Amino acid sequence: MNKDTEIDMKEVELNELDPEKQPMTGDVQTVGEKNGSVKLKVPEEEVTFTGLSKEELMEVAGTPGWVRTRWVLLALFWLGWVGMLAGAIVIIVQAPRCKPIPEMNWWNEGPLYQIPDLQKFSEGLKGAEKRLDNINQLKVKGLVLGPLHVVQSNNPDTLNLQEIDVVQGKTEELVAVLEKAHKKGISVVLDLTPNYPGPSPWFTKGDLEGVIEKVKTAAEYWLSLGVDGIKISDVAVASESPDWSKLQAAVQGNRTDDTKKRVLMGVLDGASAFEVSQLVNTSGVDLVLSDLLSTNKGGVEHIKDMDTLHSQQRSVGWGLGAAKLEQLSKQAISQGLIRLYQLLLFTMPGTPVFTYGDEIGLQAVNETSPKMVWDIEKEPAEGAVVNDIAEAKRKEHVAVRKWFKSLSELRGKERSLLHGDYYPLQSSASSLAFLRLWDQSERYITAVNWGAASETLALKLAPTEGVELPQTATVKLSTDPSLEAESSISLDKVTLAPGQGVLLQFPYTG
Repeated sequence: MNKDTEIDMKEVELNELDPEKQPMTGDVQTVGEKNGSVKLKVPEEEVTFTGLSKEELMEVAGTPGWVRTRWVLLALFWLGWVGMLAGAIVIIVQAPRCKPIPEMNWWNEGPLYQIPDLQKFSEGLKGAEKRLDNINQLKVKGLVLGPLHVVQSNNPDTLNLQEIDVVQGKTEELVAVLEKAHKKGISVVLDLTPNYPGPSPWFTKGDLEGVIEKVKTAAEYWLSLGVDGIKISDVAVASESPDWSKLQAAVQGNRTDDTKKRVLMGVLDGASAFEVSQLVNTSGVDLVLSDLLSTNKGGVEHIKDMDTLHSQQRSVGWGLGAAKLEQLSKQAISQGLIRLYQLLLFTMPGTPVFTYGDEIGLQAVNETSPKMVWDIEKEPAEGAVVNDIAEAKRKEHVAVRKWFKSLSELRGKERSLLHGDYYPLQSSASSLAFLRLWDQSERYITAVNWGAASETLALKLAPTEGVELPQTATVKLSTDPSLEAESSISLDKVTLAPGQGVLLQFPYTG
């Protein structure tokens, strides 16, 4: 054979197929072939799952094996359910019970802010409306305005409790203040002390009955315009009047579960803690502001006063100078002492009451009503001539206001400070310390030294069921630069520099 013949014969051999590779007949289709192989497409067969019939299921379900399996699963289900129920009961029984929250009124929930002279505060009622945003930043719960009414000193015939002195503003301006304050969650109390320019708030004893009637009528009038409460001075004298119950009814008579309570607030000067306690029990006054916290008393006396009044804390107001409508600075004559007394007022068991300017340490040593200082956050313009003394004073005001705000915010959110129990820890002529706690909340210790020398306090708690002091506590706030925030301090050796105070914190441990 020649070469071409040999090639043709090889092609014939390659094209010949084994019987196993022959095309299948039927529905099978040849897809294609290459190098002697054939690809086949096998038709898919549809598979349908029919499951068991009802008769078959019943037959299988009745077998002993499946019966035992169902009983085992049922028993396991109920055992698991009973176990979870028992576990929940054990958790509930063993968990510490939460102490019921005492009834709180709006005047217990934050500081009260007195503005006796609207002209000095904001150039009248109209200006006060514009300053409500500044006041709201302090977390104030109530304003105490006035007295604003018309009267000549010691002359009851000139008394007009329903007319505002034109120097202070107009009735419509007061209504505007009320409306804006209420939108911000701030209540407004009006001071209706009759003879506020004179030495005797109620003129003479012979005038008392007629004046009480005028106060009642005026209270009804102002309350109808939206005022949230009435304040009067020398409440011990007023409560002796036969018509005292009528004034009470005018202010407190609206009380239902669906209405906001109106406060009847009274001032008591020169009284002991026992007398304040008696007045709270007998007069029906909602809040009594006394002058017990004065600088001519020592720490031992202050602790005794708190010992007497802490159980009535929702009816007791504390202030330094507030009972006389004066600023803190009249008695706390340094910026350090102002911050110390702010710390004390915000943590004592009761409602803190301040007079305008206290939040910045406004100095009022030689003034009856100092002019309020605004815009303290505004720094001097770049390149402007700066008075170093004035700038230092501005920075002091900013620092004191920041301190005030931090205390007010803390008291508003911590139950131990808001309505917690009180326990004395230590006291001396110029220092004191006490503990505030509530149920499972964080606990707080206030320690202050207003003396002229350093003092080391060993804080000890008298044996008290369920209450123990830890060995150390954390510094929450401090006026003393040597006691840094978040640092730990031993409670058996708390050293305070002169005129310094500290707020310590420790957790509930069960």
